Amino acid sequence: MSALAKIHFRRPSDPVLPPPLPQTTPEDRARARFSLAGKRAIVTGGAGGLGLTISTALLEHGLSGLIIFDRDLSTGTVAVSSLQSSFPNATILFKGVNVADEMMVEEAVEAAGTVDVLLCCAGIVGVVDALEMPIEQWNRILEVNLTGSFICARTVAKRMIATSTHGSIILTASISAHTTNFPQPQAAYNVSKAGVLHLVHGLAAEWARHGIRVNSISPGYMDTVLNEGEHLEEPRRIWNERTPMGRMGKPEEVCGAAVLLASDAGSFITGSDIKVDGGYTVL
Repeated sequence: MSALAKIHFRRPSDPVLPPPLPQTTPEDRARARFSLAGKRAIVTGGAGGLGLTISTALLEHGLSGLIIFDRDLSTGTVAVSSLQSSFPNATILFKGVNVADEMMVEEAVEAAGTVDVLLCCAGIVGVVDALEMPIEQWNRILEVNLTGSFICARTVAKRMIATSTHGSIILTASISAHTTNFPQPQAAYNVSKAGVLHLVHGLAAEWARHGIRVNSISPGYMDTVLNEGEHLEEPRRIWNERTPMGRMGKPEEVCGAAVLLASDAGSFITGSDIKVDGGYTVL
């Protein structure tokens, strides 16, 4: 039997269909299409930055339960407190989790109960010339960005299958998965994100028979605190010049892609990557 034949693709006779949209007014159908009402999500790296911004957007679209996984305990506690005050009707929790620690992830997912959406935002970068990068740093970047994404995706997929949940798993890739960054050297990060991109393809093919969709989002250069400072003035100028839209993205501009993939609006999207990069990768 060939390796391809061993993948259990969903048969046409066993479709996974989303619940029908309410047949009421056009406005109701529009709201329902992107609604996350009644759904529970886990967001890794959700205590700050892009993860927190997307978590907020998911709650704005009616998410009923949110669990943030992050290593930063103090920031996580503050984030949950802030979100809970803004969304008092939602259940919002925080768990200190190292995404590269399989046992820790398994325990946290077990405690979470039913999970409808997983969004993996946890990641690290290393801007170091490849000739000078310690192998320990190389391994750590791949461990968090690639292996951590796999551990979280597989653990949540097992939970979805056990609870018969037709869920959505969204990994964070990057424009670095599609092209080499300039002017900063970051070979390890690029490799880790390219791995995430191909991981999505494999998992989407394997898990479609369980009603689980697996996709990724590839943000371009985002105007966040991580990309601020005098030492980045020249790189920011270069990034803007190499982006057709002539600017960096705002974290909020990634939210639309996340909501699409998490909601029924993306019910026939799997194995795909959405680039949110202002056109950076078309040149």
